[in-house]
Amino acid sequence: MAAGFDPSGRIPDFFSTPATSSFTQFLSVAAPEMLPGRRPLPPGYSAELASAHATTVVTIVCAGGVVMAGDRRATAGNLIASRDIEKVHPADPYSLVGMAGTAGVGIELIRLFQVELEHYEKIEGVMLSLEGKANRLATMIRNNLGAALQGLAVVPIFGGFDLGATDPAKAGRIWSFDIAGGIYEETGYDGIGSGSLFAKSALKKRYRPGLSVDDAITLGIEALYDAADDDTATGGPDLTRKIYPVVMTATAEGTRRLTDSETATIAESVVARRMENVGG
Repeated sequence: MAAGFDPSGRIPDFFSTPATSSFTQFLSVAAPEMLPGRRPLPPGYSAELASAHATTVVTIVCAGGVVMAGDRRATAGNLIASRDIEKVHPADPYSLVGMAGTAGVGIELIRLFQVELEHYEKIEGVMLSLEGKANRLATMIRNNLGAALQGLAVVPIFGGFDLGATDPAKAGRIWSFDIAGGIYEETGYDGIGSGSLFAKSALKKRYRPGLSVDDAITLGIEALYDAADDDTATGGPDLTRKIYPVVMTATAEGTRRLTDSETATIAESVVARRMENVGG
């Protein structure tokens, strides 16, 4: 039973107190045991082997906003735990969030973050700034530090279209984080997960400021292909099972996820080009 609830059926006092714009703060009072960071591991539990880990996600700033793409593989030790996990999600109508690390905790944190942003908008009547959203996410990651030190670490990546940008060319912005809640604004592109070293190396050679949305999408899928080529925890396009990366965009028109057929067309063209030129 959530902390503070009266079995007689009376509404707890914290429901009648002035509302806070932070849903996470409210939940820490109403039901703290539901927060991901409040779940310590039992003795002898090996998070590394018993929980699925998600990798890899890349984010690219383009002329119209940002593109975020994630592979579909999750691993548990040396085994494939899932072939079709989704690591990239809309945070709100103009921003995207992706995650690497402990898959279950990561998905739960993303859902909580989505509610956090929606709750703030309902209470305050306005949308948080893009930088404010990034700071809220950093606080949530910081609150998960105890679980992270026990092996249930989650590292997100956040990006979106900044409605308050004075220069349209700089409306796309991205932030990276560490497990302690450190927040860092990145320039141009970034990646997270075990395959990010290879993905970012590919992006470093190909990225140019002012890329169109379509070019950024193709570049993101190519970077994931390169990551899968060298990192066993990253899954490449699975043409047999028709499993392709999750690709989303955040522009002035809002967030959009590419359809499976759209992603398949681009991924298959990338694979076809690599068949002709294995080295890229």
